[in-house]
Formats: sequence, structure tokens, C-alpha cells
Amino acid sequence: MWSSIAIVCAIAVASNLDNAGVGIAYGVRRVTISSLANALIALISGVATYVAGVAGSLLVRYMPSGVTAYLGGGVVVLVGVWILTEPLRTMRRQARNNTILTRILRDPMVADFDQSKHISLGEAAILGVALALNALAGGFDAGVVHIPVWLTALLVAVFSYILLGVSAYLGRRFAAERLGSKATVIAGILLLLIGIHQIL
Repeated sequence: MWSSIAIVCAIAVASNLDNAGVGIAYGVRRVTISSLANALIALISGVATYVAGVAGSLLVRYMPSGVTAYLGGGVVVLVGVWILTEPLRTMRRQARNNTILTRILRDPMVADFDQSKHISLGEAAILGVALALNALAGGFDAGVVHIPVWLTALLVAVFSYILLGVSAYLGRRFAAERLGSKATVIAGILLLLIGIHQIL
């Protein structure tokens, strides 16, 4: 039981470390996110986690039981590797046109479309979708290995709200830019460790 809770908490943290980077970036640049906008972002992450978890739990019904841990862990490991190699891919495609979600993850200021220094609900919805991408792997893993999907989704939403709010405050208060730049790397490493743990 405690092992499952620890995995759920690790998934929730890993899924939201990009939120810390975004929050710090906004705090440093004095971009404000209202409680309502933050709640919308958290809701999107929670829903994405739940949907991915349900999909994972449905998929494993048609698979041999011995394969599920490898499938769930493998997906999380792949996402961790994808996150860690993002800087290398970014260097190669600087000259290409990228999706709005990719550009937001690379530079959170892109989400402030009207450059008002305030994230509106519409901007928060787009930002929420971008930040929810990491949550998909964690939710899928929870569904595949039979960890309570509702609990995973709830904690992902809670951690999303807390990390974004606290990191924005820290960025505003201490201008902690270095911490923000490392958040994505930490998220990738944590997802790798979760995936390897599931496989072993």
C-alpha cells in the first residue's frame, strides 16, 4: 500500500515539475496568475491524468498480466528520455515552425499572448494543455499497474496548483531563475526512476 502511495506521489511531482519552471519564469518577470487560472490549469492536468489512467486500465484487460509492469514502466521511461533530450531536439529545430504547445514549454512567456503580464483564463487553458502533457504518461502508468487512477489524478491536480503558485512566488521573491531551468531535467530523471522501478 505504502509503495503505491509513494509511486502516486512521485508521479504527481514528476508530472508537475514543469509547472515549477513556468511559475518561476513568470515570477521573475512579474507575470501574474490568478487563483482561478491556476485552478483551471490544475483541473486540466487532473483530467488528463484520469483519462490516460482509464485508457491504461482498459488496455491491460486485453494483455497478459506479466506484460503490464513492463508496458507502464516502459512508457514512463520513454517520456523521461524524451524530456531529458528535449534541449538537443530544440537546438536542431530552432529554425523550424513549432506547435504552440512546444513553444510554450520552451518559453512560458509565449502563453501571455497579449503581453499583459497577466495570464487570462483563455491563456491558462492553453498553458494547462501544454503542462498536462507530462501527466499523460503518469496517468497511463497508474492505470496499467492498477494504482488508483482517481487518487493519481487528484494528487496531480493538487501538486499542479501548489507547485505553480509557490514557484511563482519564489520567482517573484527571490528571482530563482536557476531553479526554474533545472525543473525539466529533474522531471525527466524522476520519470526515468519511476519507470525503472516499475519494470524491476
